[in-house]
Amino acid sequence: MADADVQALANQVLWAAFALAVVFGAVAQRTHFCTMGAVSDVVNMGDWSRMRQWALAAGVAVLGFNAMVGLGWVEAGKSIYAAPKLVWLSHAVGGLMFGFGMVLASGCGSKTLVRVGGGNLKSLVVVVVLGMAAYMTLRGLTAVWRVATVDRVAVVLSTGQDLPSLLAAATGASRGAMAWFAGGTLGLALLAWALVRPEGRSGDVVLGGAGIGAVIVAIWWVSGRLGHVSEHPQTLEEVFLATNSQRMESLSFVAPIAYTLDWLMLFSDKSKVLTLGIVTTAGVVLGSAAVALATRTFRWEGFGSVEDTANHLVGAVLMGVGGVAALGCTIGQGLSGLSTLSLGSFIAVAGIVAGAVLALRWQTWRLDQA
Repeated sequence: MADADVQALANQVLWAAFALAVVFGAVAQRTHFCTMGAVSDVVNMGDWSRMRQWALAAGVAVLGFNAMVGLGWVEAGKSIYAAPKLVWLSHAVGGLMFGFGMVLASGCGSKTLVRVGGGNLKSLVVVVVLGMAAYMTLRGLTAVWRVATVDRVAVVLSTGQDLPSLLAAATGASRGAMAWFAGGTLGLALLAWALVRPEGRSGDVVLGGAGIGAVIVAIWWVSGRLGHVSEHPQTLEEVFLATNSQRMESLSFVAPIAYTLDWLMLFSDKSKVLTLGIVTTAGVVLGSAAVALATRTFRWEGFGSVEDTANHLVGAVLMGVGGVAALGCTIGQGLSGLSTLSLGSFIAVAGIVAGAVLALRWQTWRLDQA
């Protein structure tokens, strides 16, 4: 493969990922898909509709990704989620921080981008602060603290930390067979739970859950299959084109927001190139804006008070720091990571949910005191 062919293929990856992110933004805006909202509905109102929507998305993502593993198209170990080193404390602490922060900031990274597309200026501020905090935790001051503290607590496994790899090592079966088994079992269980009650079968729930889950799977295919080059003509090494991690990626919205700010600020630096994370960040905003304008729900919204501003700023910082420490957000770990059946993703998701519940309980206590 010549250099020109590699660049042409990278462009295909970027355009495909961008188009899929537009779909994600449009579906999320139309169906009000939101993980924080799902947790809030359960805690505050006992309404499980959006939680079933999220479970449906997770089930579709798990089934789709593990079907590709079973077919030999992708490998979980070639993503950032399934390495043998399990930094469980980073996942737990980062997840707690992210979950608490997303409640203060009125939504996770993906919901914030969707709200930007709908005209919410509060969310625009959150995006900028989240991106700055995330970049500091990737390469700056808080990165040093992260590496010196929570990242040091880890367990090194003999194989990848995804369940199919662990089951394959324990049973002697092939990883593909275990992907069919584990992915099929968990994915179908999630789908069954999501659809068993009438509220899980409403139009918005099915469209949001199935649509978001399908986008996650499709971007895994774009990055891990379409964008995979077994031998780059310059390095002669395996490469996944147009990704920041140099591994296959699907949607995530913490580090990619940081990379988007970096690209915008240093645009004249020719070493700063578009990546899958950057174009998907832009695509979500565009897709959301298109639906908001078409349905006449687009409206400008600003901060209501000093306390409102402070809550959003603190929440943005917690999401930026926590999302990087946890290796992802409610989409990055909650759907993309969880679809790989990574142990770290299960820990991170549990931390995110626990952090969100704590924040919601704290907000209720504040209201009671007032």
